[in-house]
Amino acid sequence: MKFRALLLLLLFTAFPWLARAAISPGSVAVLYNASVPESRKLAELYRAARNIPEGNLIGLPMPTAADISREDFERSILKPLRNEFETRKWWQRRREGAAIIPSSNKIRVLVTMQGVPLRIQSAKVPQGTPPAPDPRNPAAGHDEASVDSELAMVGVEGLPTDGVLQNKFYKSDVSIIDADLPYLVLTARIDAPTLEICERMIGDAVEAEETGLWGRAYVDIANKFPQGDQWLEEVVKKNLETGIPTVVDRFNETLPVNYPMTDCSLYYGWYAWDLDGPFLNTRFNFRKGAVAMHLHSFSAQQLTDGTKNWSGGLLARGAAVTVGNVYEPYLHLTHDFGILHRKLLEGYTWGEACWMAMPVTSWQGVVLGDPLYRPFRCLSGNGVKRAEDIPFRALRAAAIEFAPNRADRLREVEKAAQRMKSGVLAEAVALEHLERKDTLRAAEMFRNSMGLYQDGPDKLRQDYQLIAMERASGQKEVAILHLKETRERYGDVPEAAGLKTWLDILDPPPPPPPPVPAEEKKASP
Repeated sequence: MKFRALLLLLLFTAFPWLARAAISPGSVAVLYNASVPESRKLAELYRAARNIPEGNLIGLPMPTAADISREDFERSILKPLRNEFETRKWWQRRREGAAIIPSSNKIRVLVTMQGVPLRIQSAKVPQGTPPAPDPRNPAAGHDEASVDSELAMVGVEGLPTDGVLQNKFYKSDVSIIDADLPYLVLTARIDAPTLEICERMIGDAVEAEETGLWGRAYVDIANKFPQGDQWLEEVVKKNLETGIPTVVDRFNETLPVNYPMTDCSLYYGWYAWDLDGPFLNTRFNFRKGAVAMHLHSFSAQQLTDGTKNWSGGLLARGAAVTVGNVYEPYLHLTHDFGILHRKLLEGYTWGEACWMAMPVTSWQGVVLGDPLYRPFRCLSGNGVKRAEDIPFRALRAAAIEFAPNRADRLREVEKAAQRMKSGVLAEAVALEHLERKDTLRAAEMFRNSMGLYQDGPDKLRQDYQLIAMERASGQKEVAILHLKETRERYGDVPEAAGLKTWLDILDPPPPPPPPVPAEEKKASP
């Protein structure tokens, strides 16, 4: 099939896609802090956006600080919330040995609003400093936790508060509606540095479902630990299969400052303490509905300052959803980004995908954003069509049509790039050639896409890709020359600031002269 006909097919026909059991609005409860008027306002907004019954709103008077003691958590949140479930006859519970657990539960999702405390402090150490980890079991003896992670097992009583609890929904292949797990409630939080950002997150998720999430993915692989690196490699692999163009950075440092990350709908990266790289560019903004996350031990340590840690900052820059950790989680007890991304592509909701990717509860993880959001609901080609999405939809159509034959797909997409004068299509071909280790064709297509793009940042990204190839192949002097020429050519473009970062790595400036001793200064005429 010619690509022009294929594109028409995409625009007017929906390809078959996986149907998932829907989470009904009646199975969602919304928890807000009755002591914070804005928390109730946000709860009402979310309830209306998702048609959740008004009777499923729960307002409890709680402390207003982000941190809460274990005692206050149990007194003002945990026990009153259990009482609400009992009073509203949402569950039935039974005793099993020393524990009480739900045998049935109407509520499958619990959404906490901004204003609900974020972190439970350790009760074992007065100042909240956790004990030193045991290498054999690093979670042992730790009772500090994310409020949301503790509430996932809200109906279970009689278990110890320290350590972790196994998440039976981890790696599930069925929806939470079909899973026989009445004792587990999927928690997520609408929270961000400002109320306005929280409101935007709700609206963006609903709107993006109508059009589908289309755009480019950026994956920053840090080469820190094999397990985390592999998660990100799995994201790249799934995107190749799906037809999502993906820029991949495999250098040890994070992407450089102001890197031109245009049309970004997906971001997966690690490993820096605070927001950096592309997100320092004041012109940067994610595409509406974007999924973005950065793997770091304290990514959600706080959510009020968008310049510190990662979770709050990614949301402040336009992402609709993210995940994070409030205390040290240890890598094997965090969200597996590879699983999370795959489950989203399979059509699961944001909340389901996140909990399918998390091995434990009663720990440090937090899910941020609308848990009912399905970013890839339109991945089959359905949904509201927008002009800016056409090249990304076309790439998806080509991935479906030519799934068994990569060579034919790349050839047809390359022809379409020239015919449509599309830098997006040409760059996508270059990126795939690069992932397939065909560096000669990749370089040729990056130069091609540079000529097809109109905007400076997009053109500059092709230079970044070519320089990255030179760095990776050990052509240090060639890369240095290319960096200097590119800096001269794009000097007035903010996105060019990162060129100096790479230049300083490859060609470090001389160290500053040593300070002149005070006695020598006095002796100078």
